[in-house]
Amino acid sequence: MSKGFDKETLDMMLETLKGFAEKHLPDAKVLELDANEEFPIEIIREMCNPAELGIQLLFIPEEFEGMGGGAFDVYRVCEALARVDLGVATGVLATFLGSDPIIFGGTHEQKKLWMTRIGQEGLLMAYGATEPAAGSDLGALRTVAVPVEEGGVVKGYKITGNKQWISNGGYADLYSVLAKAPGGPSWFVVEKDAPGLGHGKPEDKHGIRASNTSTVSLEDVYVDADRLLGGVEGQGLLQAQLVFGYTRLMVAAFGLGTGWAALDRAIPYSKERIQGGTPLSEKQGYTHKLIVPNAVLLEVGRAYIEETAEHIDGEAAEGNRNTEGAIAKYLSTEAGNLAADAAIQALGGYGYTREYMVEKYKRDARITRIYEGTSEIMEMTISRDRWQLHLKTHGQFYHDMAREMESLHAKDAGIGAAAAAYALHALAETLEVARQQRLTRHQHILFKLGELVAHAEGAASLVRKAARAKAGTLSPKAYDRFDADALAAMARIAARDAGAKLLGEGARWIGSLVPEAAAAELERKSFAPQIRRAQAGLVEDMDKVADILYER
Repeated sequence: MSKGFDKETLDMMLETLKGFAEKHLPDAKVLELDANEEFPIEIIREMCNPAELGIQLLFIPEEFEGMGGGAFDVYRVCEALARVDLGVATGVLATFLGSDPIIFGGTHEQKKLWMTRIGQEGLLMAYGATEPAAGSDLGALRTVAVPVEEGGVVKGYKITGNKQWISNGGYADLYSVLAKAPGGPSWFVVEKDAPGLGHGKPEDKHGIRASNTSTVSLEDVYVDADRLLGGVEGQGLLQAQLVFGYTRLMVAAFGLGTGWAALDRAIPYSKERIQGGTPLSEKQGYTHKLIVPNAVLLEVGRAYIEETAEHIDGEAAEGNRNTEGAIAKYLSTEAGNLAADAAIQALGGYGYTREYMVEKYKRDARITRIYEGTSEIMEMTISRDRWQLHLKTHGQFYHDMAREMESLHAKDAGIGAAAAAYALHALAETLEVARQQRLTRHQHILFKLGELVAHAEGAASLVRKAARAKAGTLSPKAYDRFDADALAAMARIAARDAGAKLLGEGARWIGSLVPEAAAAELERKSFAPQIRRAQAGLVEDMDKVADILYER
């Protein structure tokens, strides 16, 4: 059996959250918090109070008096939170994230103590990893934990250092702090009233202004030895790596929720806005530029999130799914930013004013491409990891995935599987040319390969989702806004787009560095004629998706 809720429990949780938001966080309140850059601590406390919403119980295992939600449940709740306010969602995420070192690295006794307290007392957490000079490089730590010995036995540690960009940094009850002990980087739990612990003023941010972000300083902060998570020094970086597949799904869901929240403001606006005698919603120049492509990109991201969440929740989950988490985050946060930007364009001058929510969505969405690993780190992670698979399988990894698509096409020619197969074959050949010509010594090529991999795998994921929807085998907890026919139309568009990106971006960057003969060979092997012919029917499918989105 998979981890997590059944459909009825998840639906109840989402409905409860919706009701809470309608009562406490209507649009007027959200805009007020944003304008005043106010962290709504009372509302956050209510959200975490087990007698009220108790949202933190979602990610706490049942053995520690939580609800034991799985990755799929957390994705659905994070998306719903982001639709309300990404700043508030970030405040909640900080506790999810801050507790991960405990869940993944703590001893049973530590988990029982801290996770039970977090659940039953509604404690807020902060994740103290990032430092001013280290950024996302957790290995470049300057915060140190010096052992305090008594009779030759370590009884505790004194922690000294500075942390930056810490969500909930000024309000947390508990801090998970990464510091360099003699045995290597290690996680410690620090309580808010520890002498020597302090925080700076809130950062004046571009977006997510309803969240609290500050520096956190530690000056000889003493903690007992039992606050060392896992009880062994030097496990901190490994413990951090264990959670990325999971935590990046949360941020992916934030991109998804913010992007859809923006599009769902633009769609009704265009039904009412008359231009040249007809609504904007009836003009291809509006729908096919600003709405449809962004809806498809968001649903590509969703398909990949859901697929990855199912793997994480499955009994036989393999590894930590860090690469898949990176792909999900990259696809969904890039799509969310594009959708939010398009929504401003869709509303014209109104969209550019702070009276309308889409202006806020765009500012909020921007952070999702930065925190929990920038888009560039995601590109590098994706390309590095998939490059190793390409080498390990002697160039067959994406050819094998393409053959899977060909099998799906043989069963159903209407889900875009053939176009996805062409894109995946082209990706395999592009990677092979990069290997032969030793192009991975160019960092920018690695970034571009990561981008191409993400879009090709994302398209394949949406094709698989469309196939499962037609077969009736989708998870009952899957987002059900779009039926099987709608998913198939979106999958066809996504598969065509992935192929076009391989022919365009792949040929451009790889071709710029290889001899003409190698470029010609890549053109010959990468299914270019098939990818071009597969574009037939694209406009008709975009018409179809527009009709679905506008319910006409």
